[in-house]
Amino acid sequence: MGREGARTEVLNEDFAERRARARERLDALDPHKLPGGIEADPRRQEWFEAVYALAKDDPAGVPWADLQPRPLLQEWLAARPIAGLRALDVGCGLGDNAEALARAGARVVGFDLVERAVQWARARFPNSEVDYRVADLFNAPDEWRGGFDFVHELYTLQALPETLLPGAARALASFVAPGGTLLVISRAREDGEDLGGPPWPLARKDIEGLAVDGLRLVALEDIPPSGDLDHAAFGRSRPNADDVIDSSDLERASREKPVSTFSQRALTRHWRAEFRRDEAGA
Repeated sequence: MGREGARTEVLNEDFAERRARARERLDALDPHKLPGGIEADPRRQEWFEAVYALAKDDPAGVPWADLQPRPLLQEWLAARPIAGLRALDVGCGLGDNAEALARAGARVVGFDLVERAVQWARARFPNSEVDYRVADLFNAPDEWRGGFDFVHELYTLQALPETLLPGAARALASFVAPGGTLLVISRAREDGEDLGGPPWPLARKDIEGLAVDGLRLVALEDIPPSGDLDHAAFGRSRPNADDVIDSSDLERASREKPVSTFSQRALTRHWRAEFRRDEAGA
């Protein structure tokens, strides 16, 4: 199926029904939905492999595969040039976000833990300039250490048990070159709020905990549930890059300068966090 056909299919009722059935089937298989699941499959590798195996080439069977880049990433890229940067897409899945980074001019490596996901991404984008790899976030190639000007992580952290977040934070930080940026996008919850899972939406303390090993949190957006994201915080009225932006800032900005940037799907509450490593010697 061509890319335009795939994007149309996302909106079809049949696709939604197939996805709902797949979600039920996968939840029944997920040991983390049961007592003792963390010990049974601590990094959830077996479950992720089962997702792609059971999908049998139907993207509706992969719950996070929308066959288009995520709107919160697209909106961020529209406001920031990354052309020429060395970029890493963490947990690339079927490749849509990695391809968005490549279209923005970055030199992209996209990796996933599951070999079938990487094969599928390569098949979908046979002429891609993205270097798709099979790799483990917790055991990545040594040559990736400090090797990327821009690292993008979307929804991978929220798929991990809380006990793995400190190790994941160190792994992500290790990829970022001096002067480089880490962008993290995830579903959000309040500290102490139990929203069930997996996936496990991240609390503010989880986001702040990613500022390790020389990374600084320079911007944090608390994006309320909505079908639209106001662009004012990143447009003419954008605060200083070191400001932390909360939902009240966004609501005020939307009244001052309403701009509809996307409306593909309703959003749950999200974080969009930007971290930076200072230049060497700065």
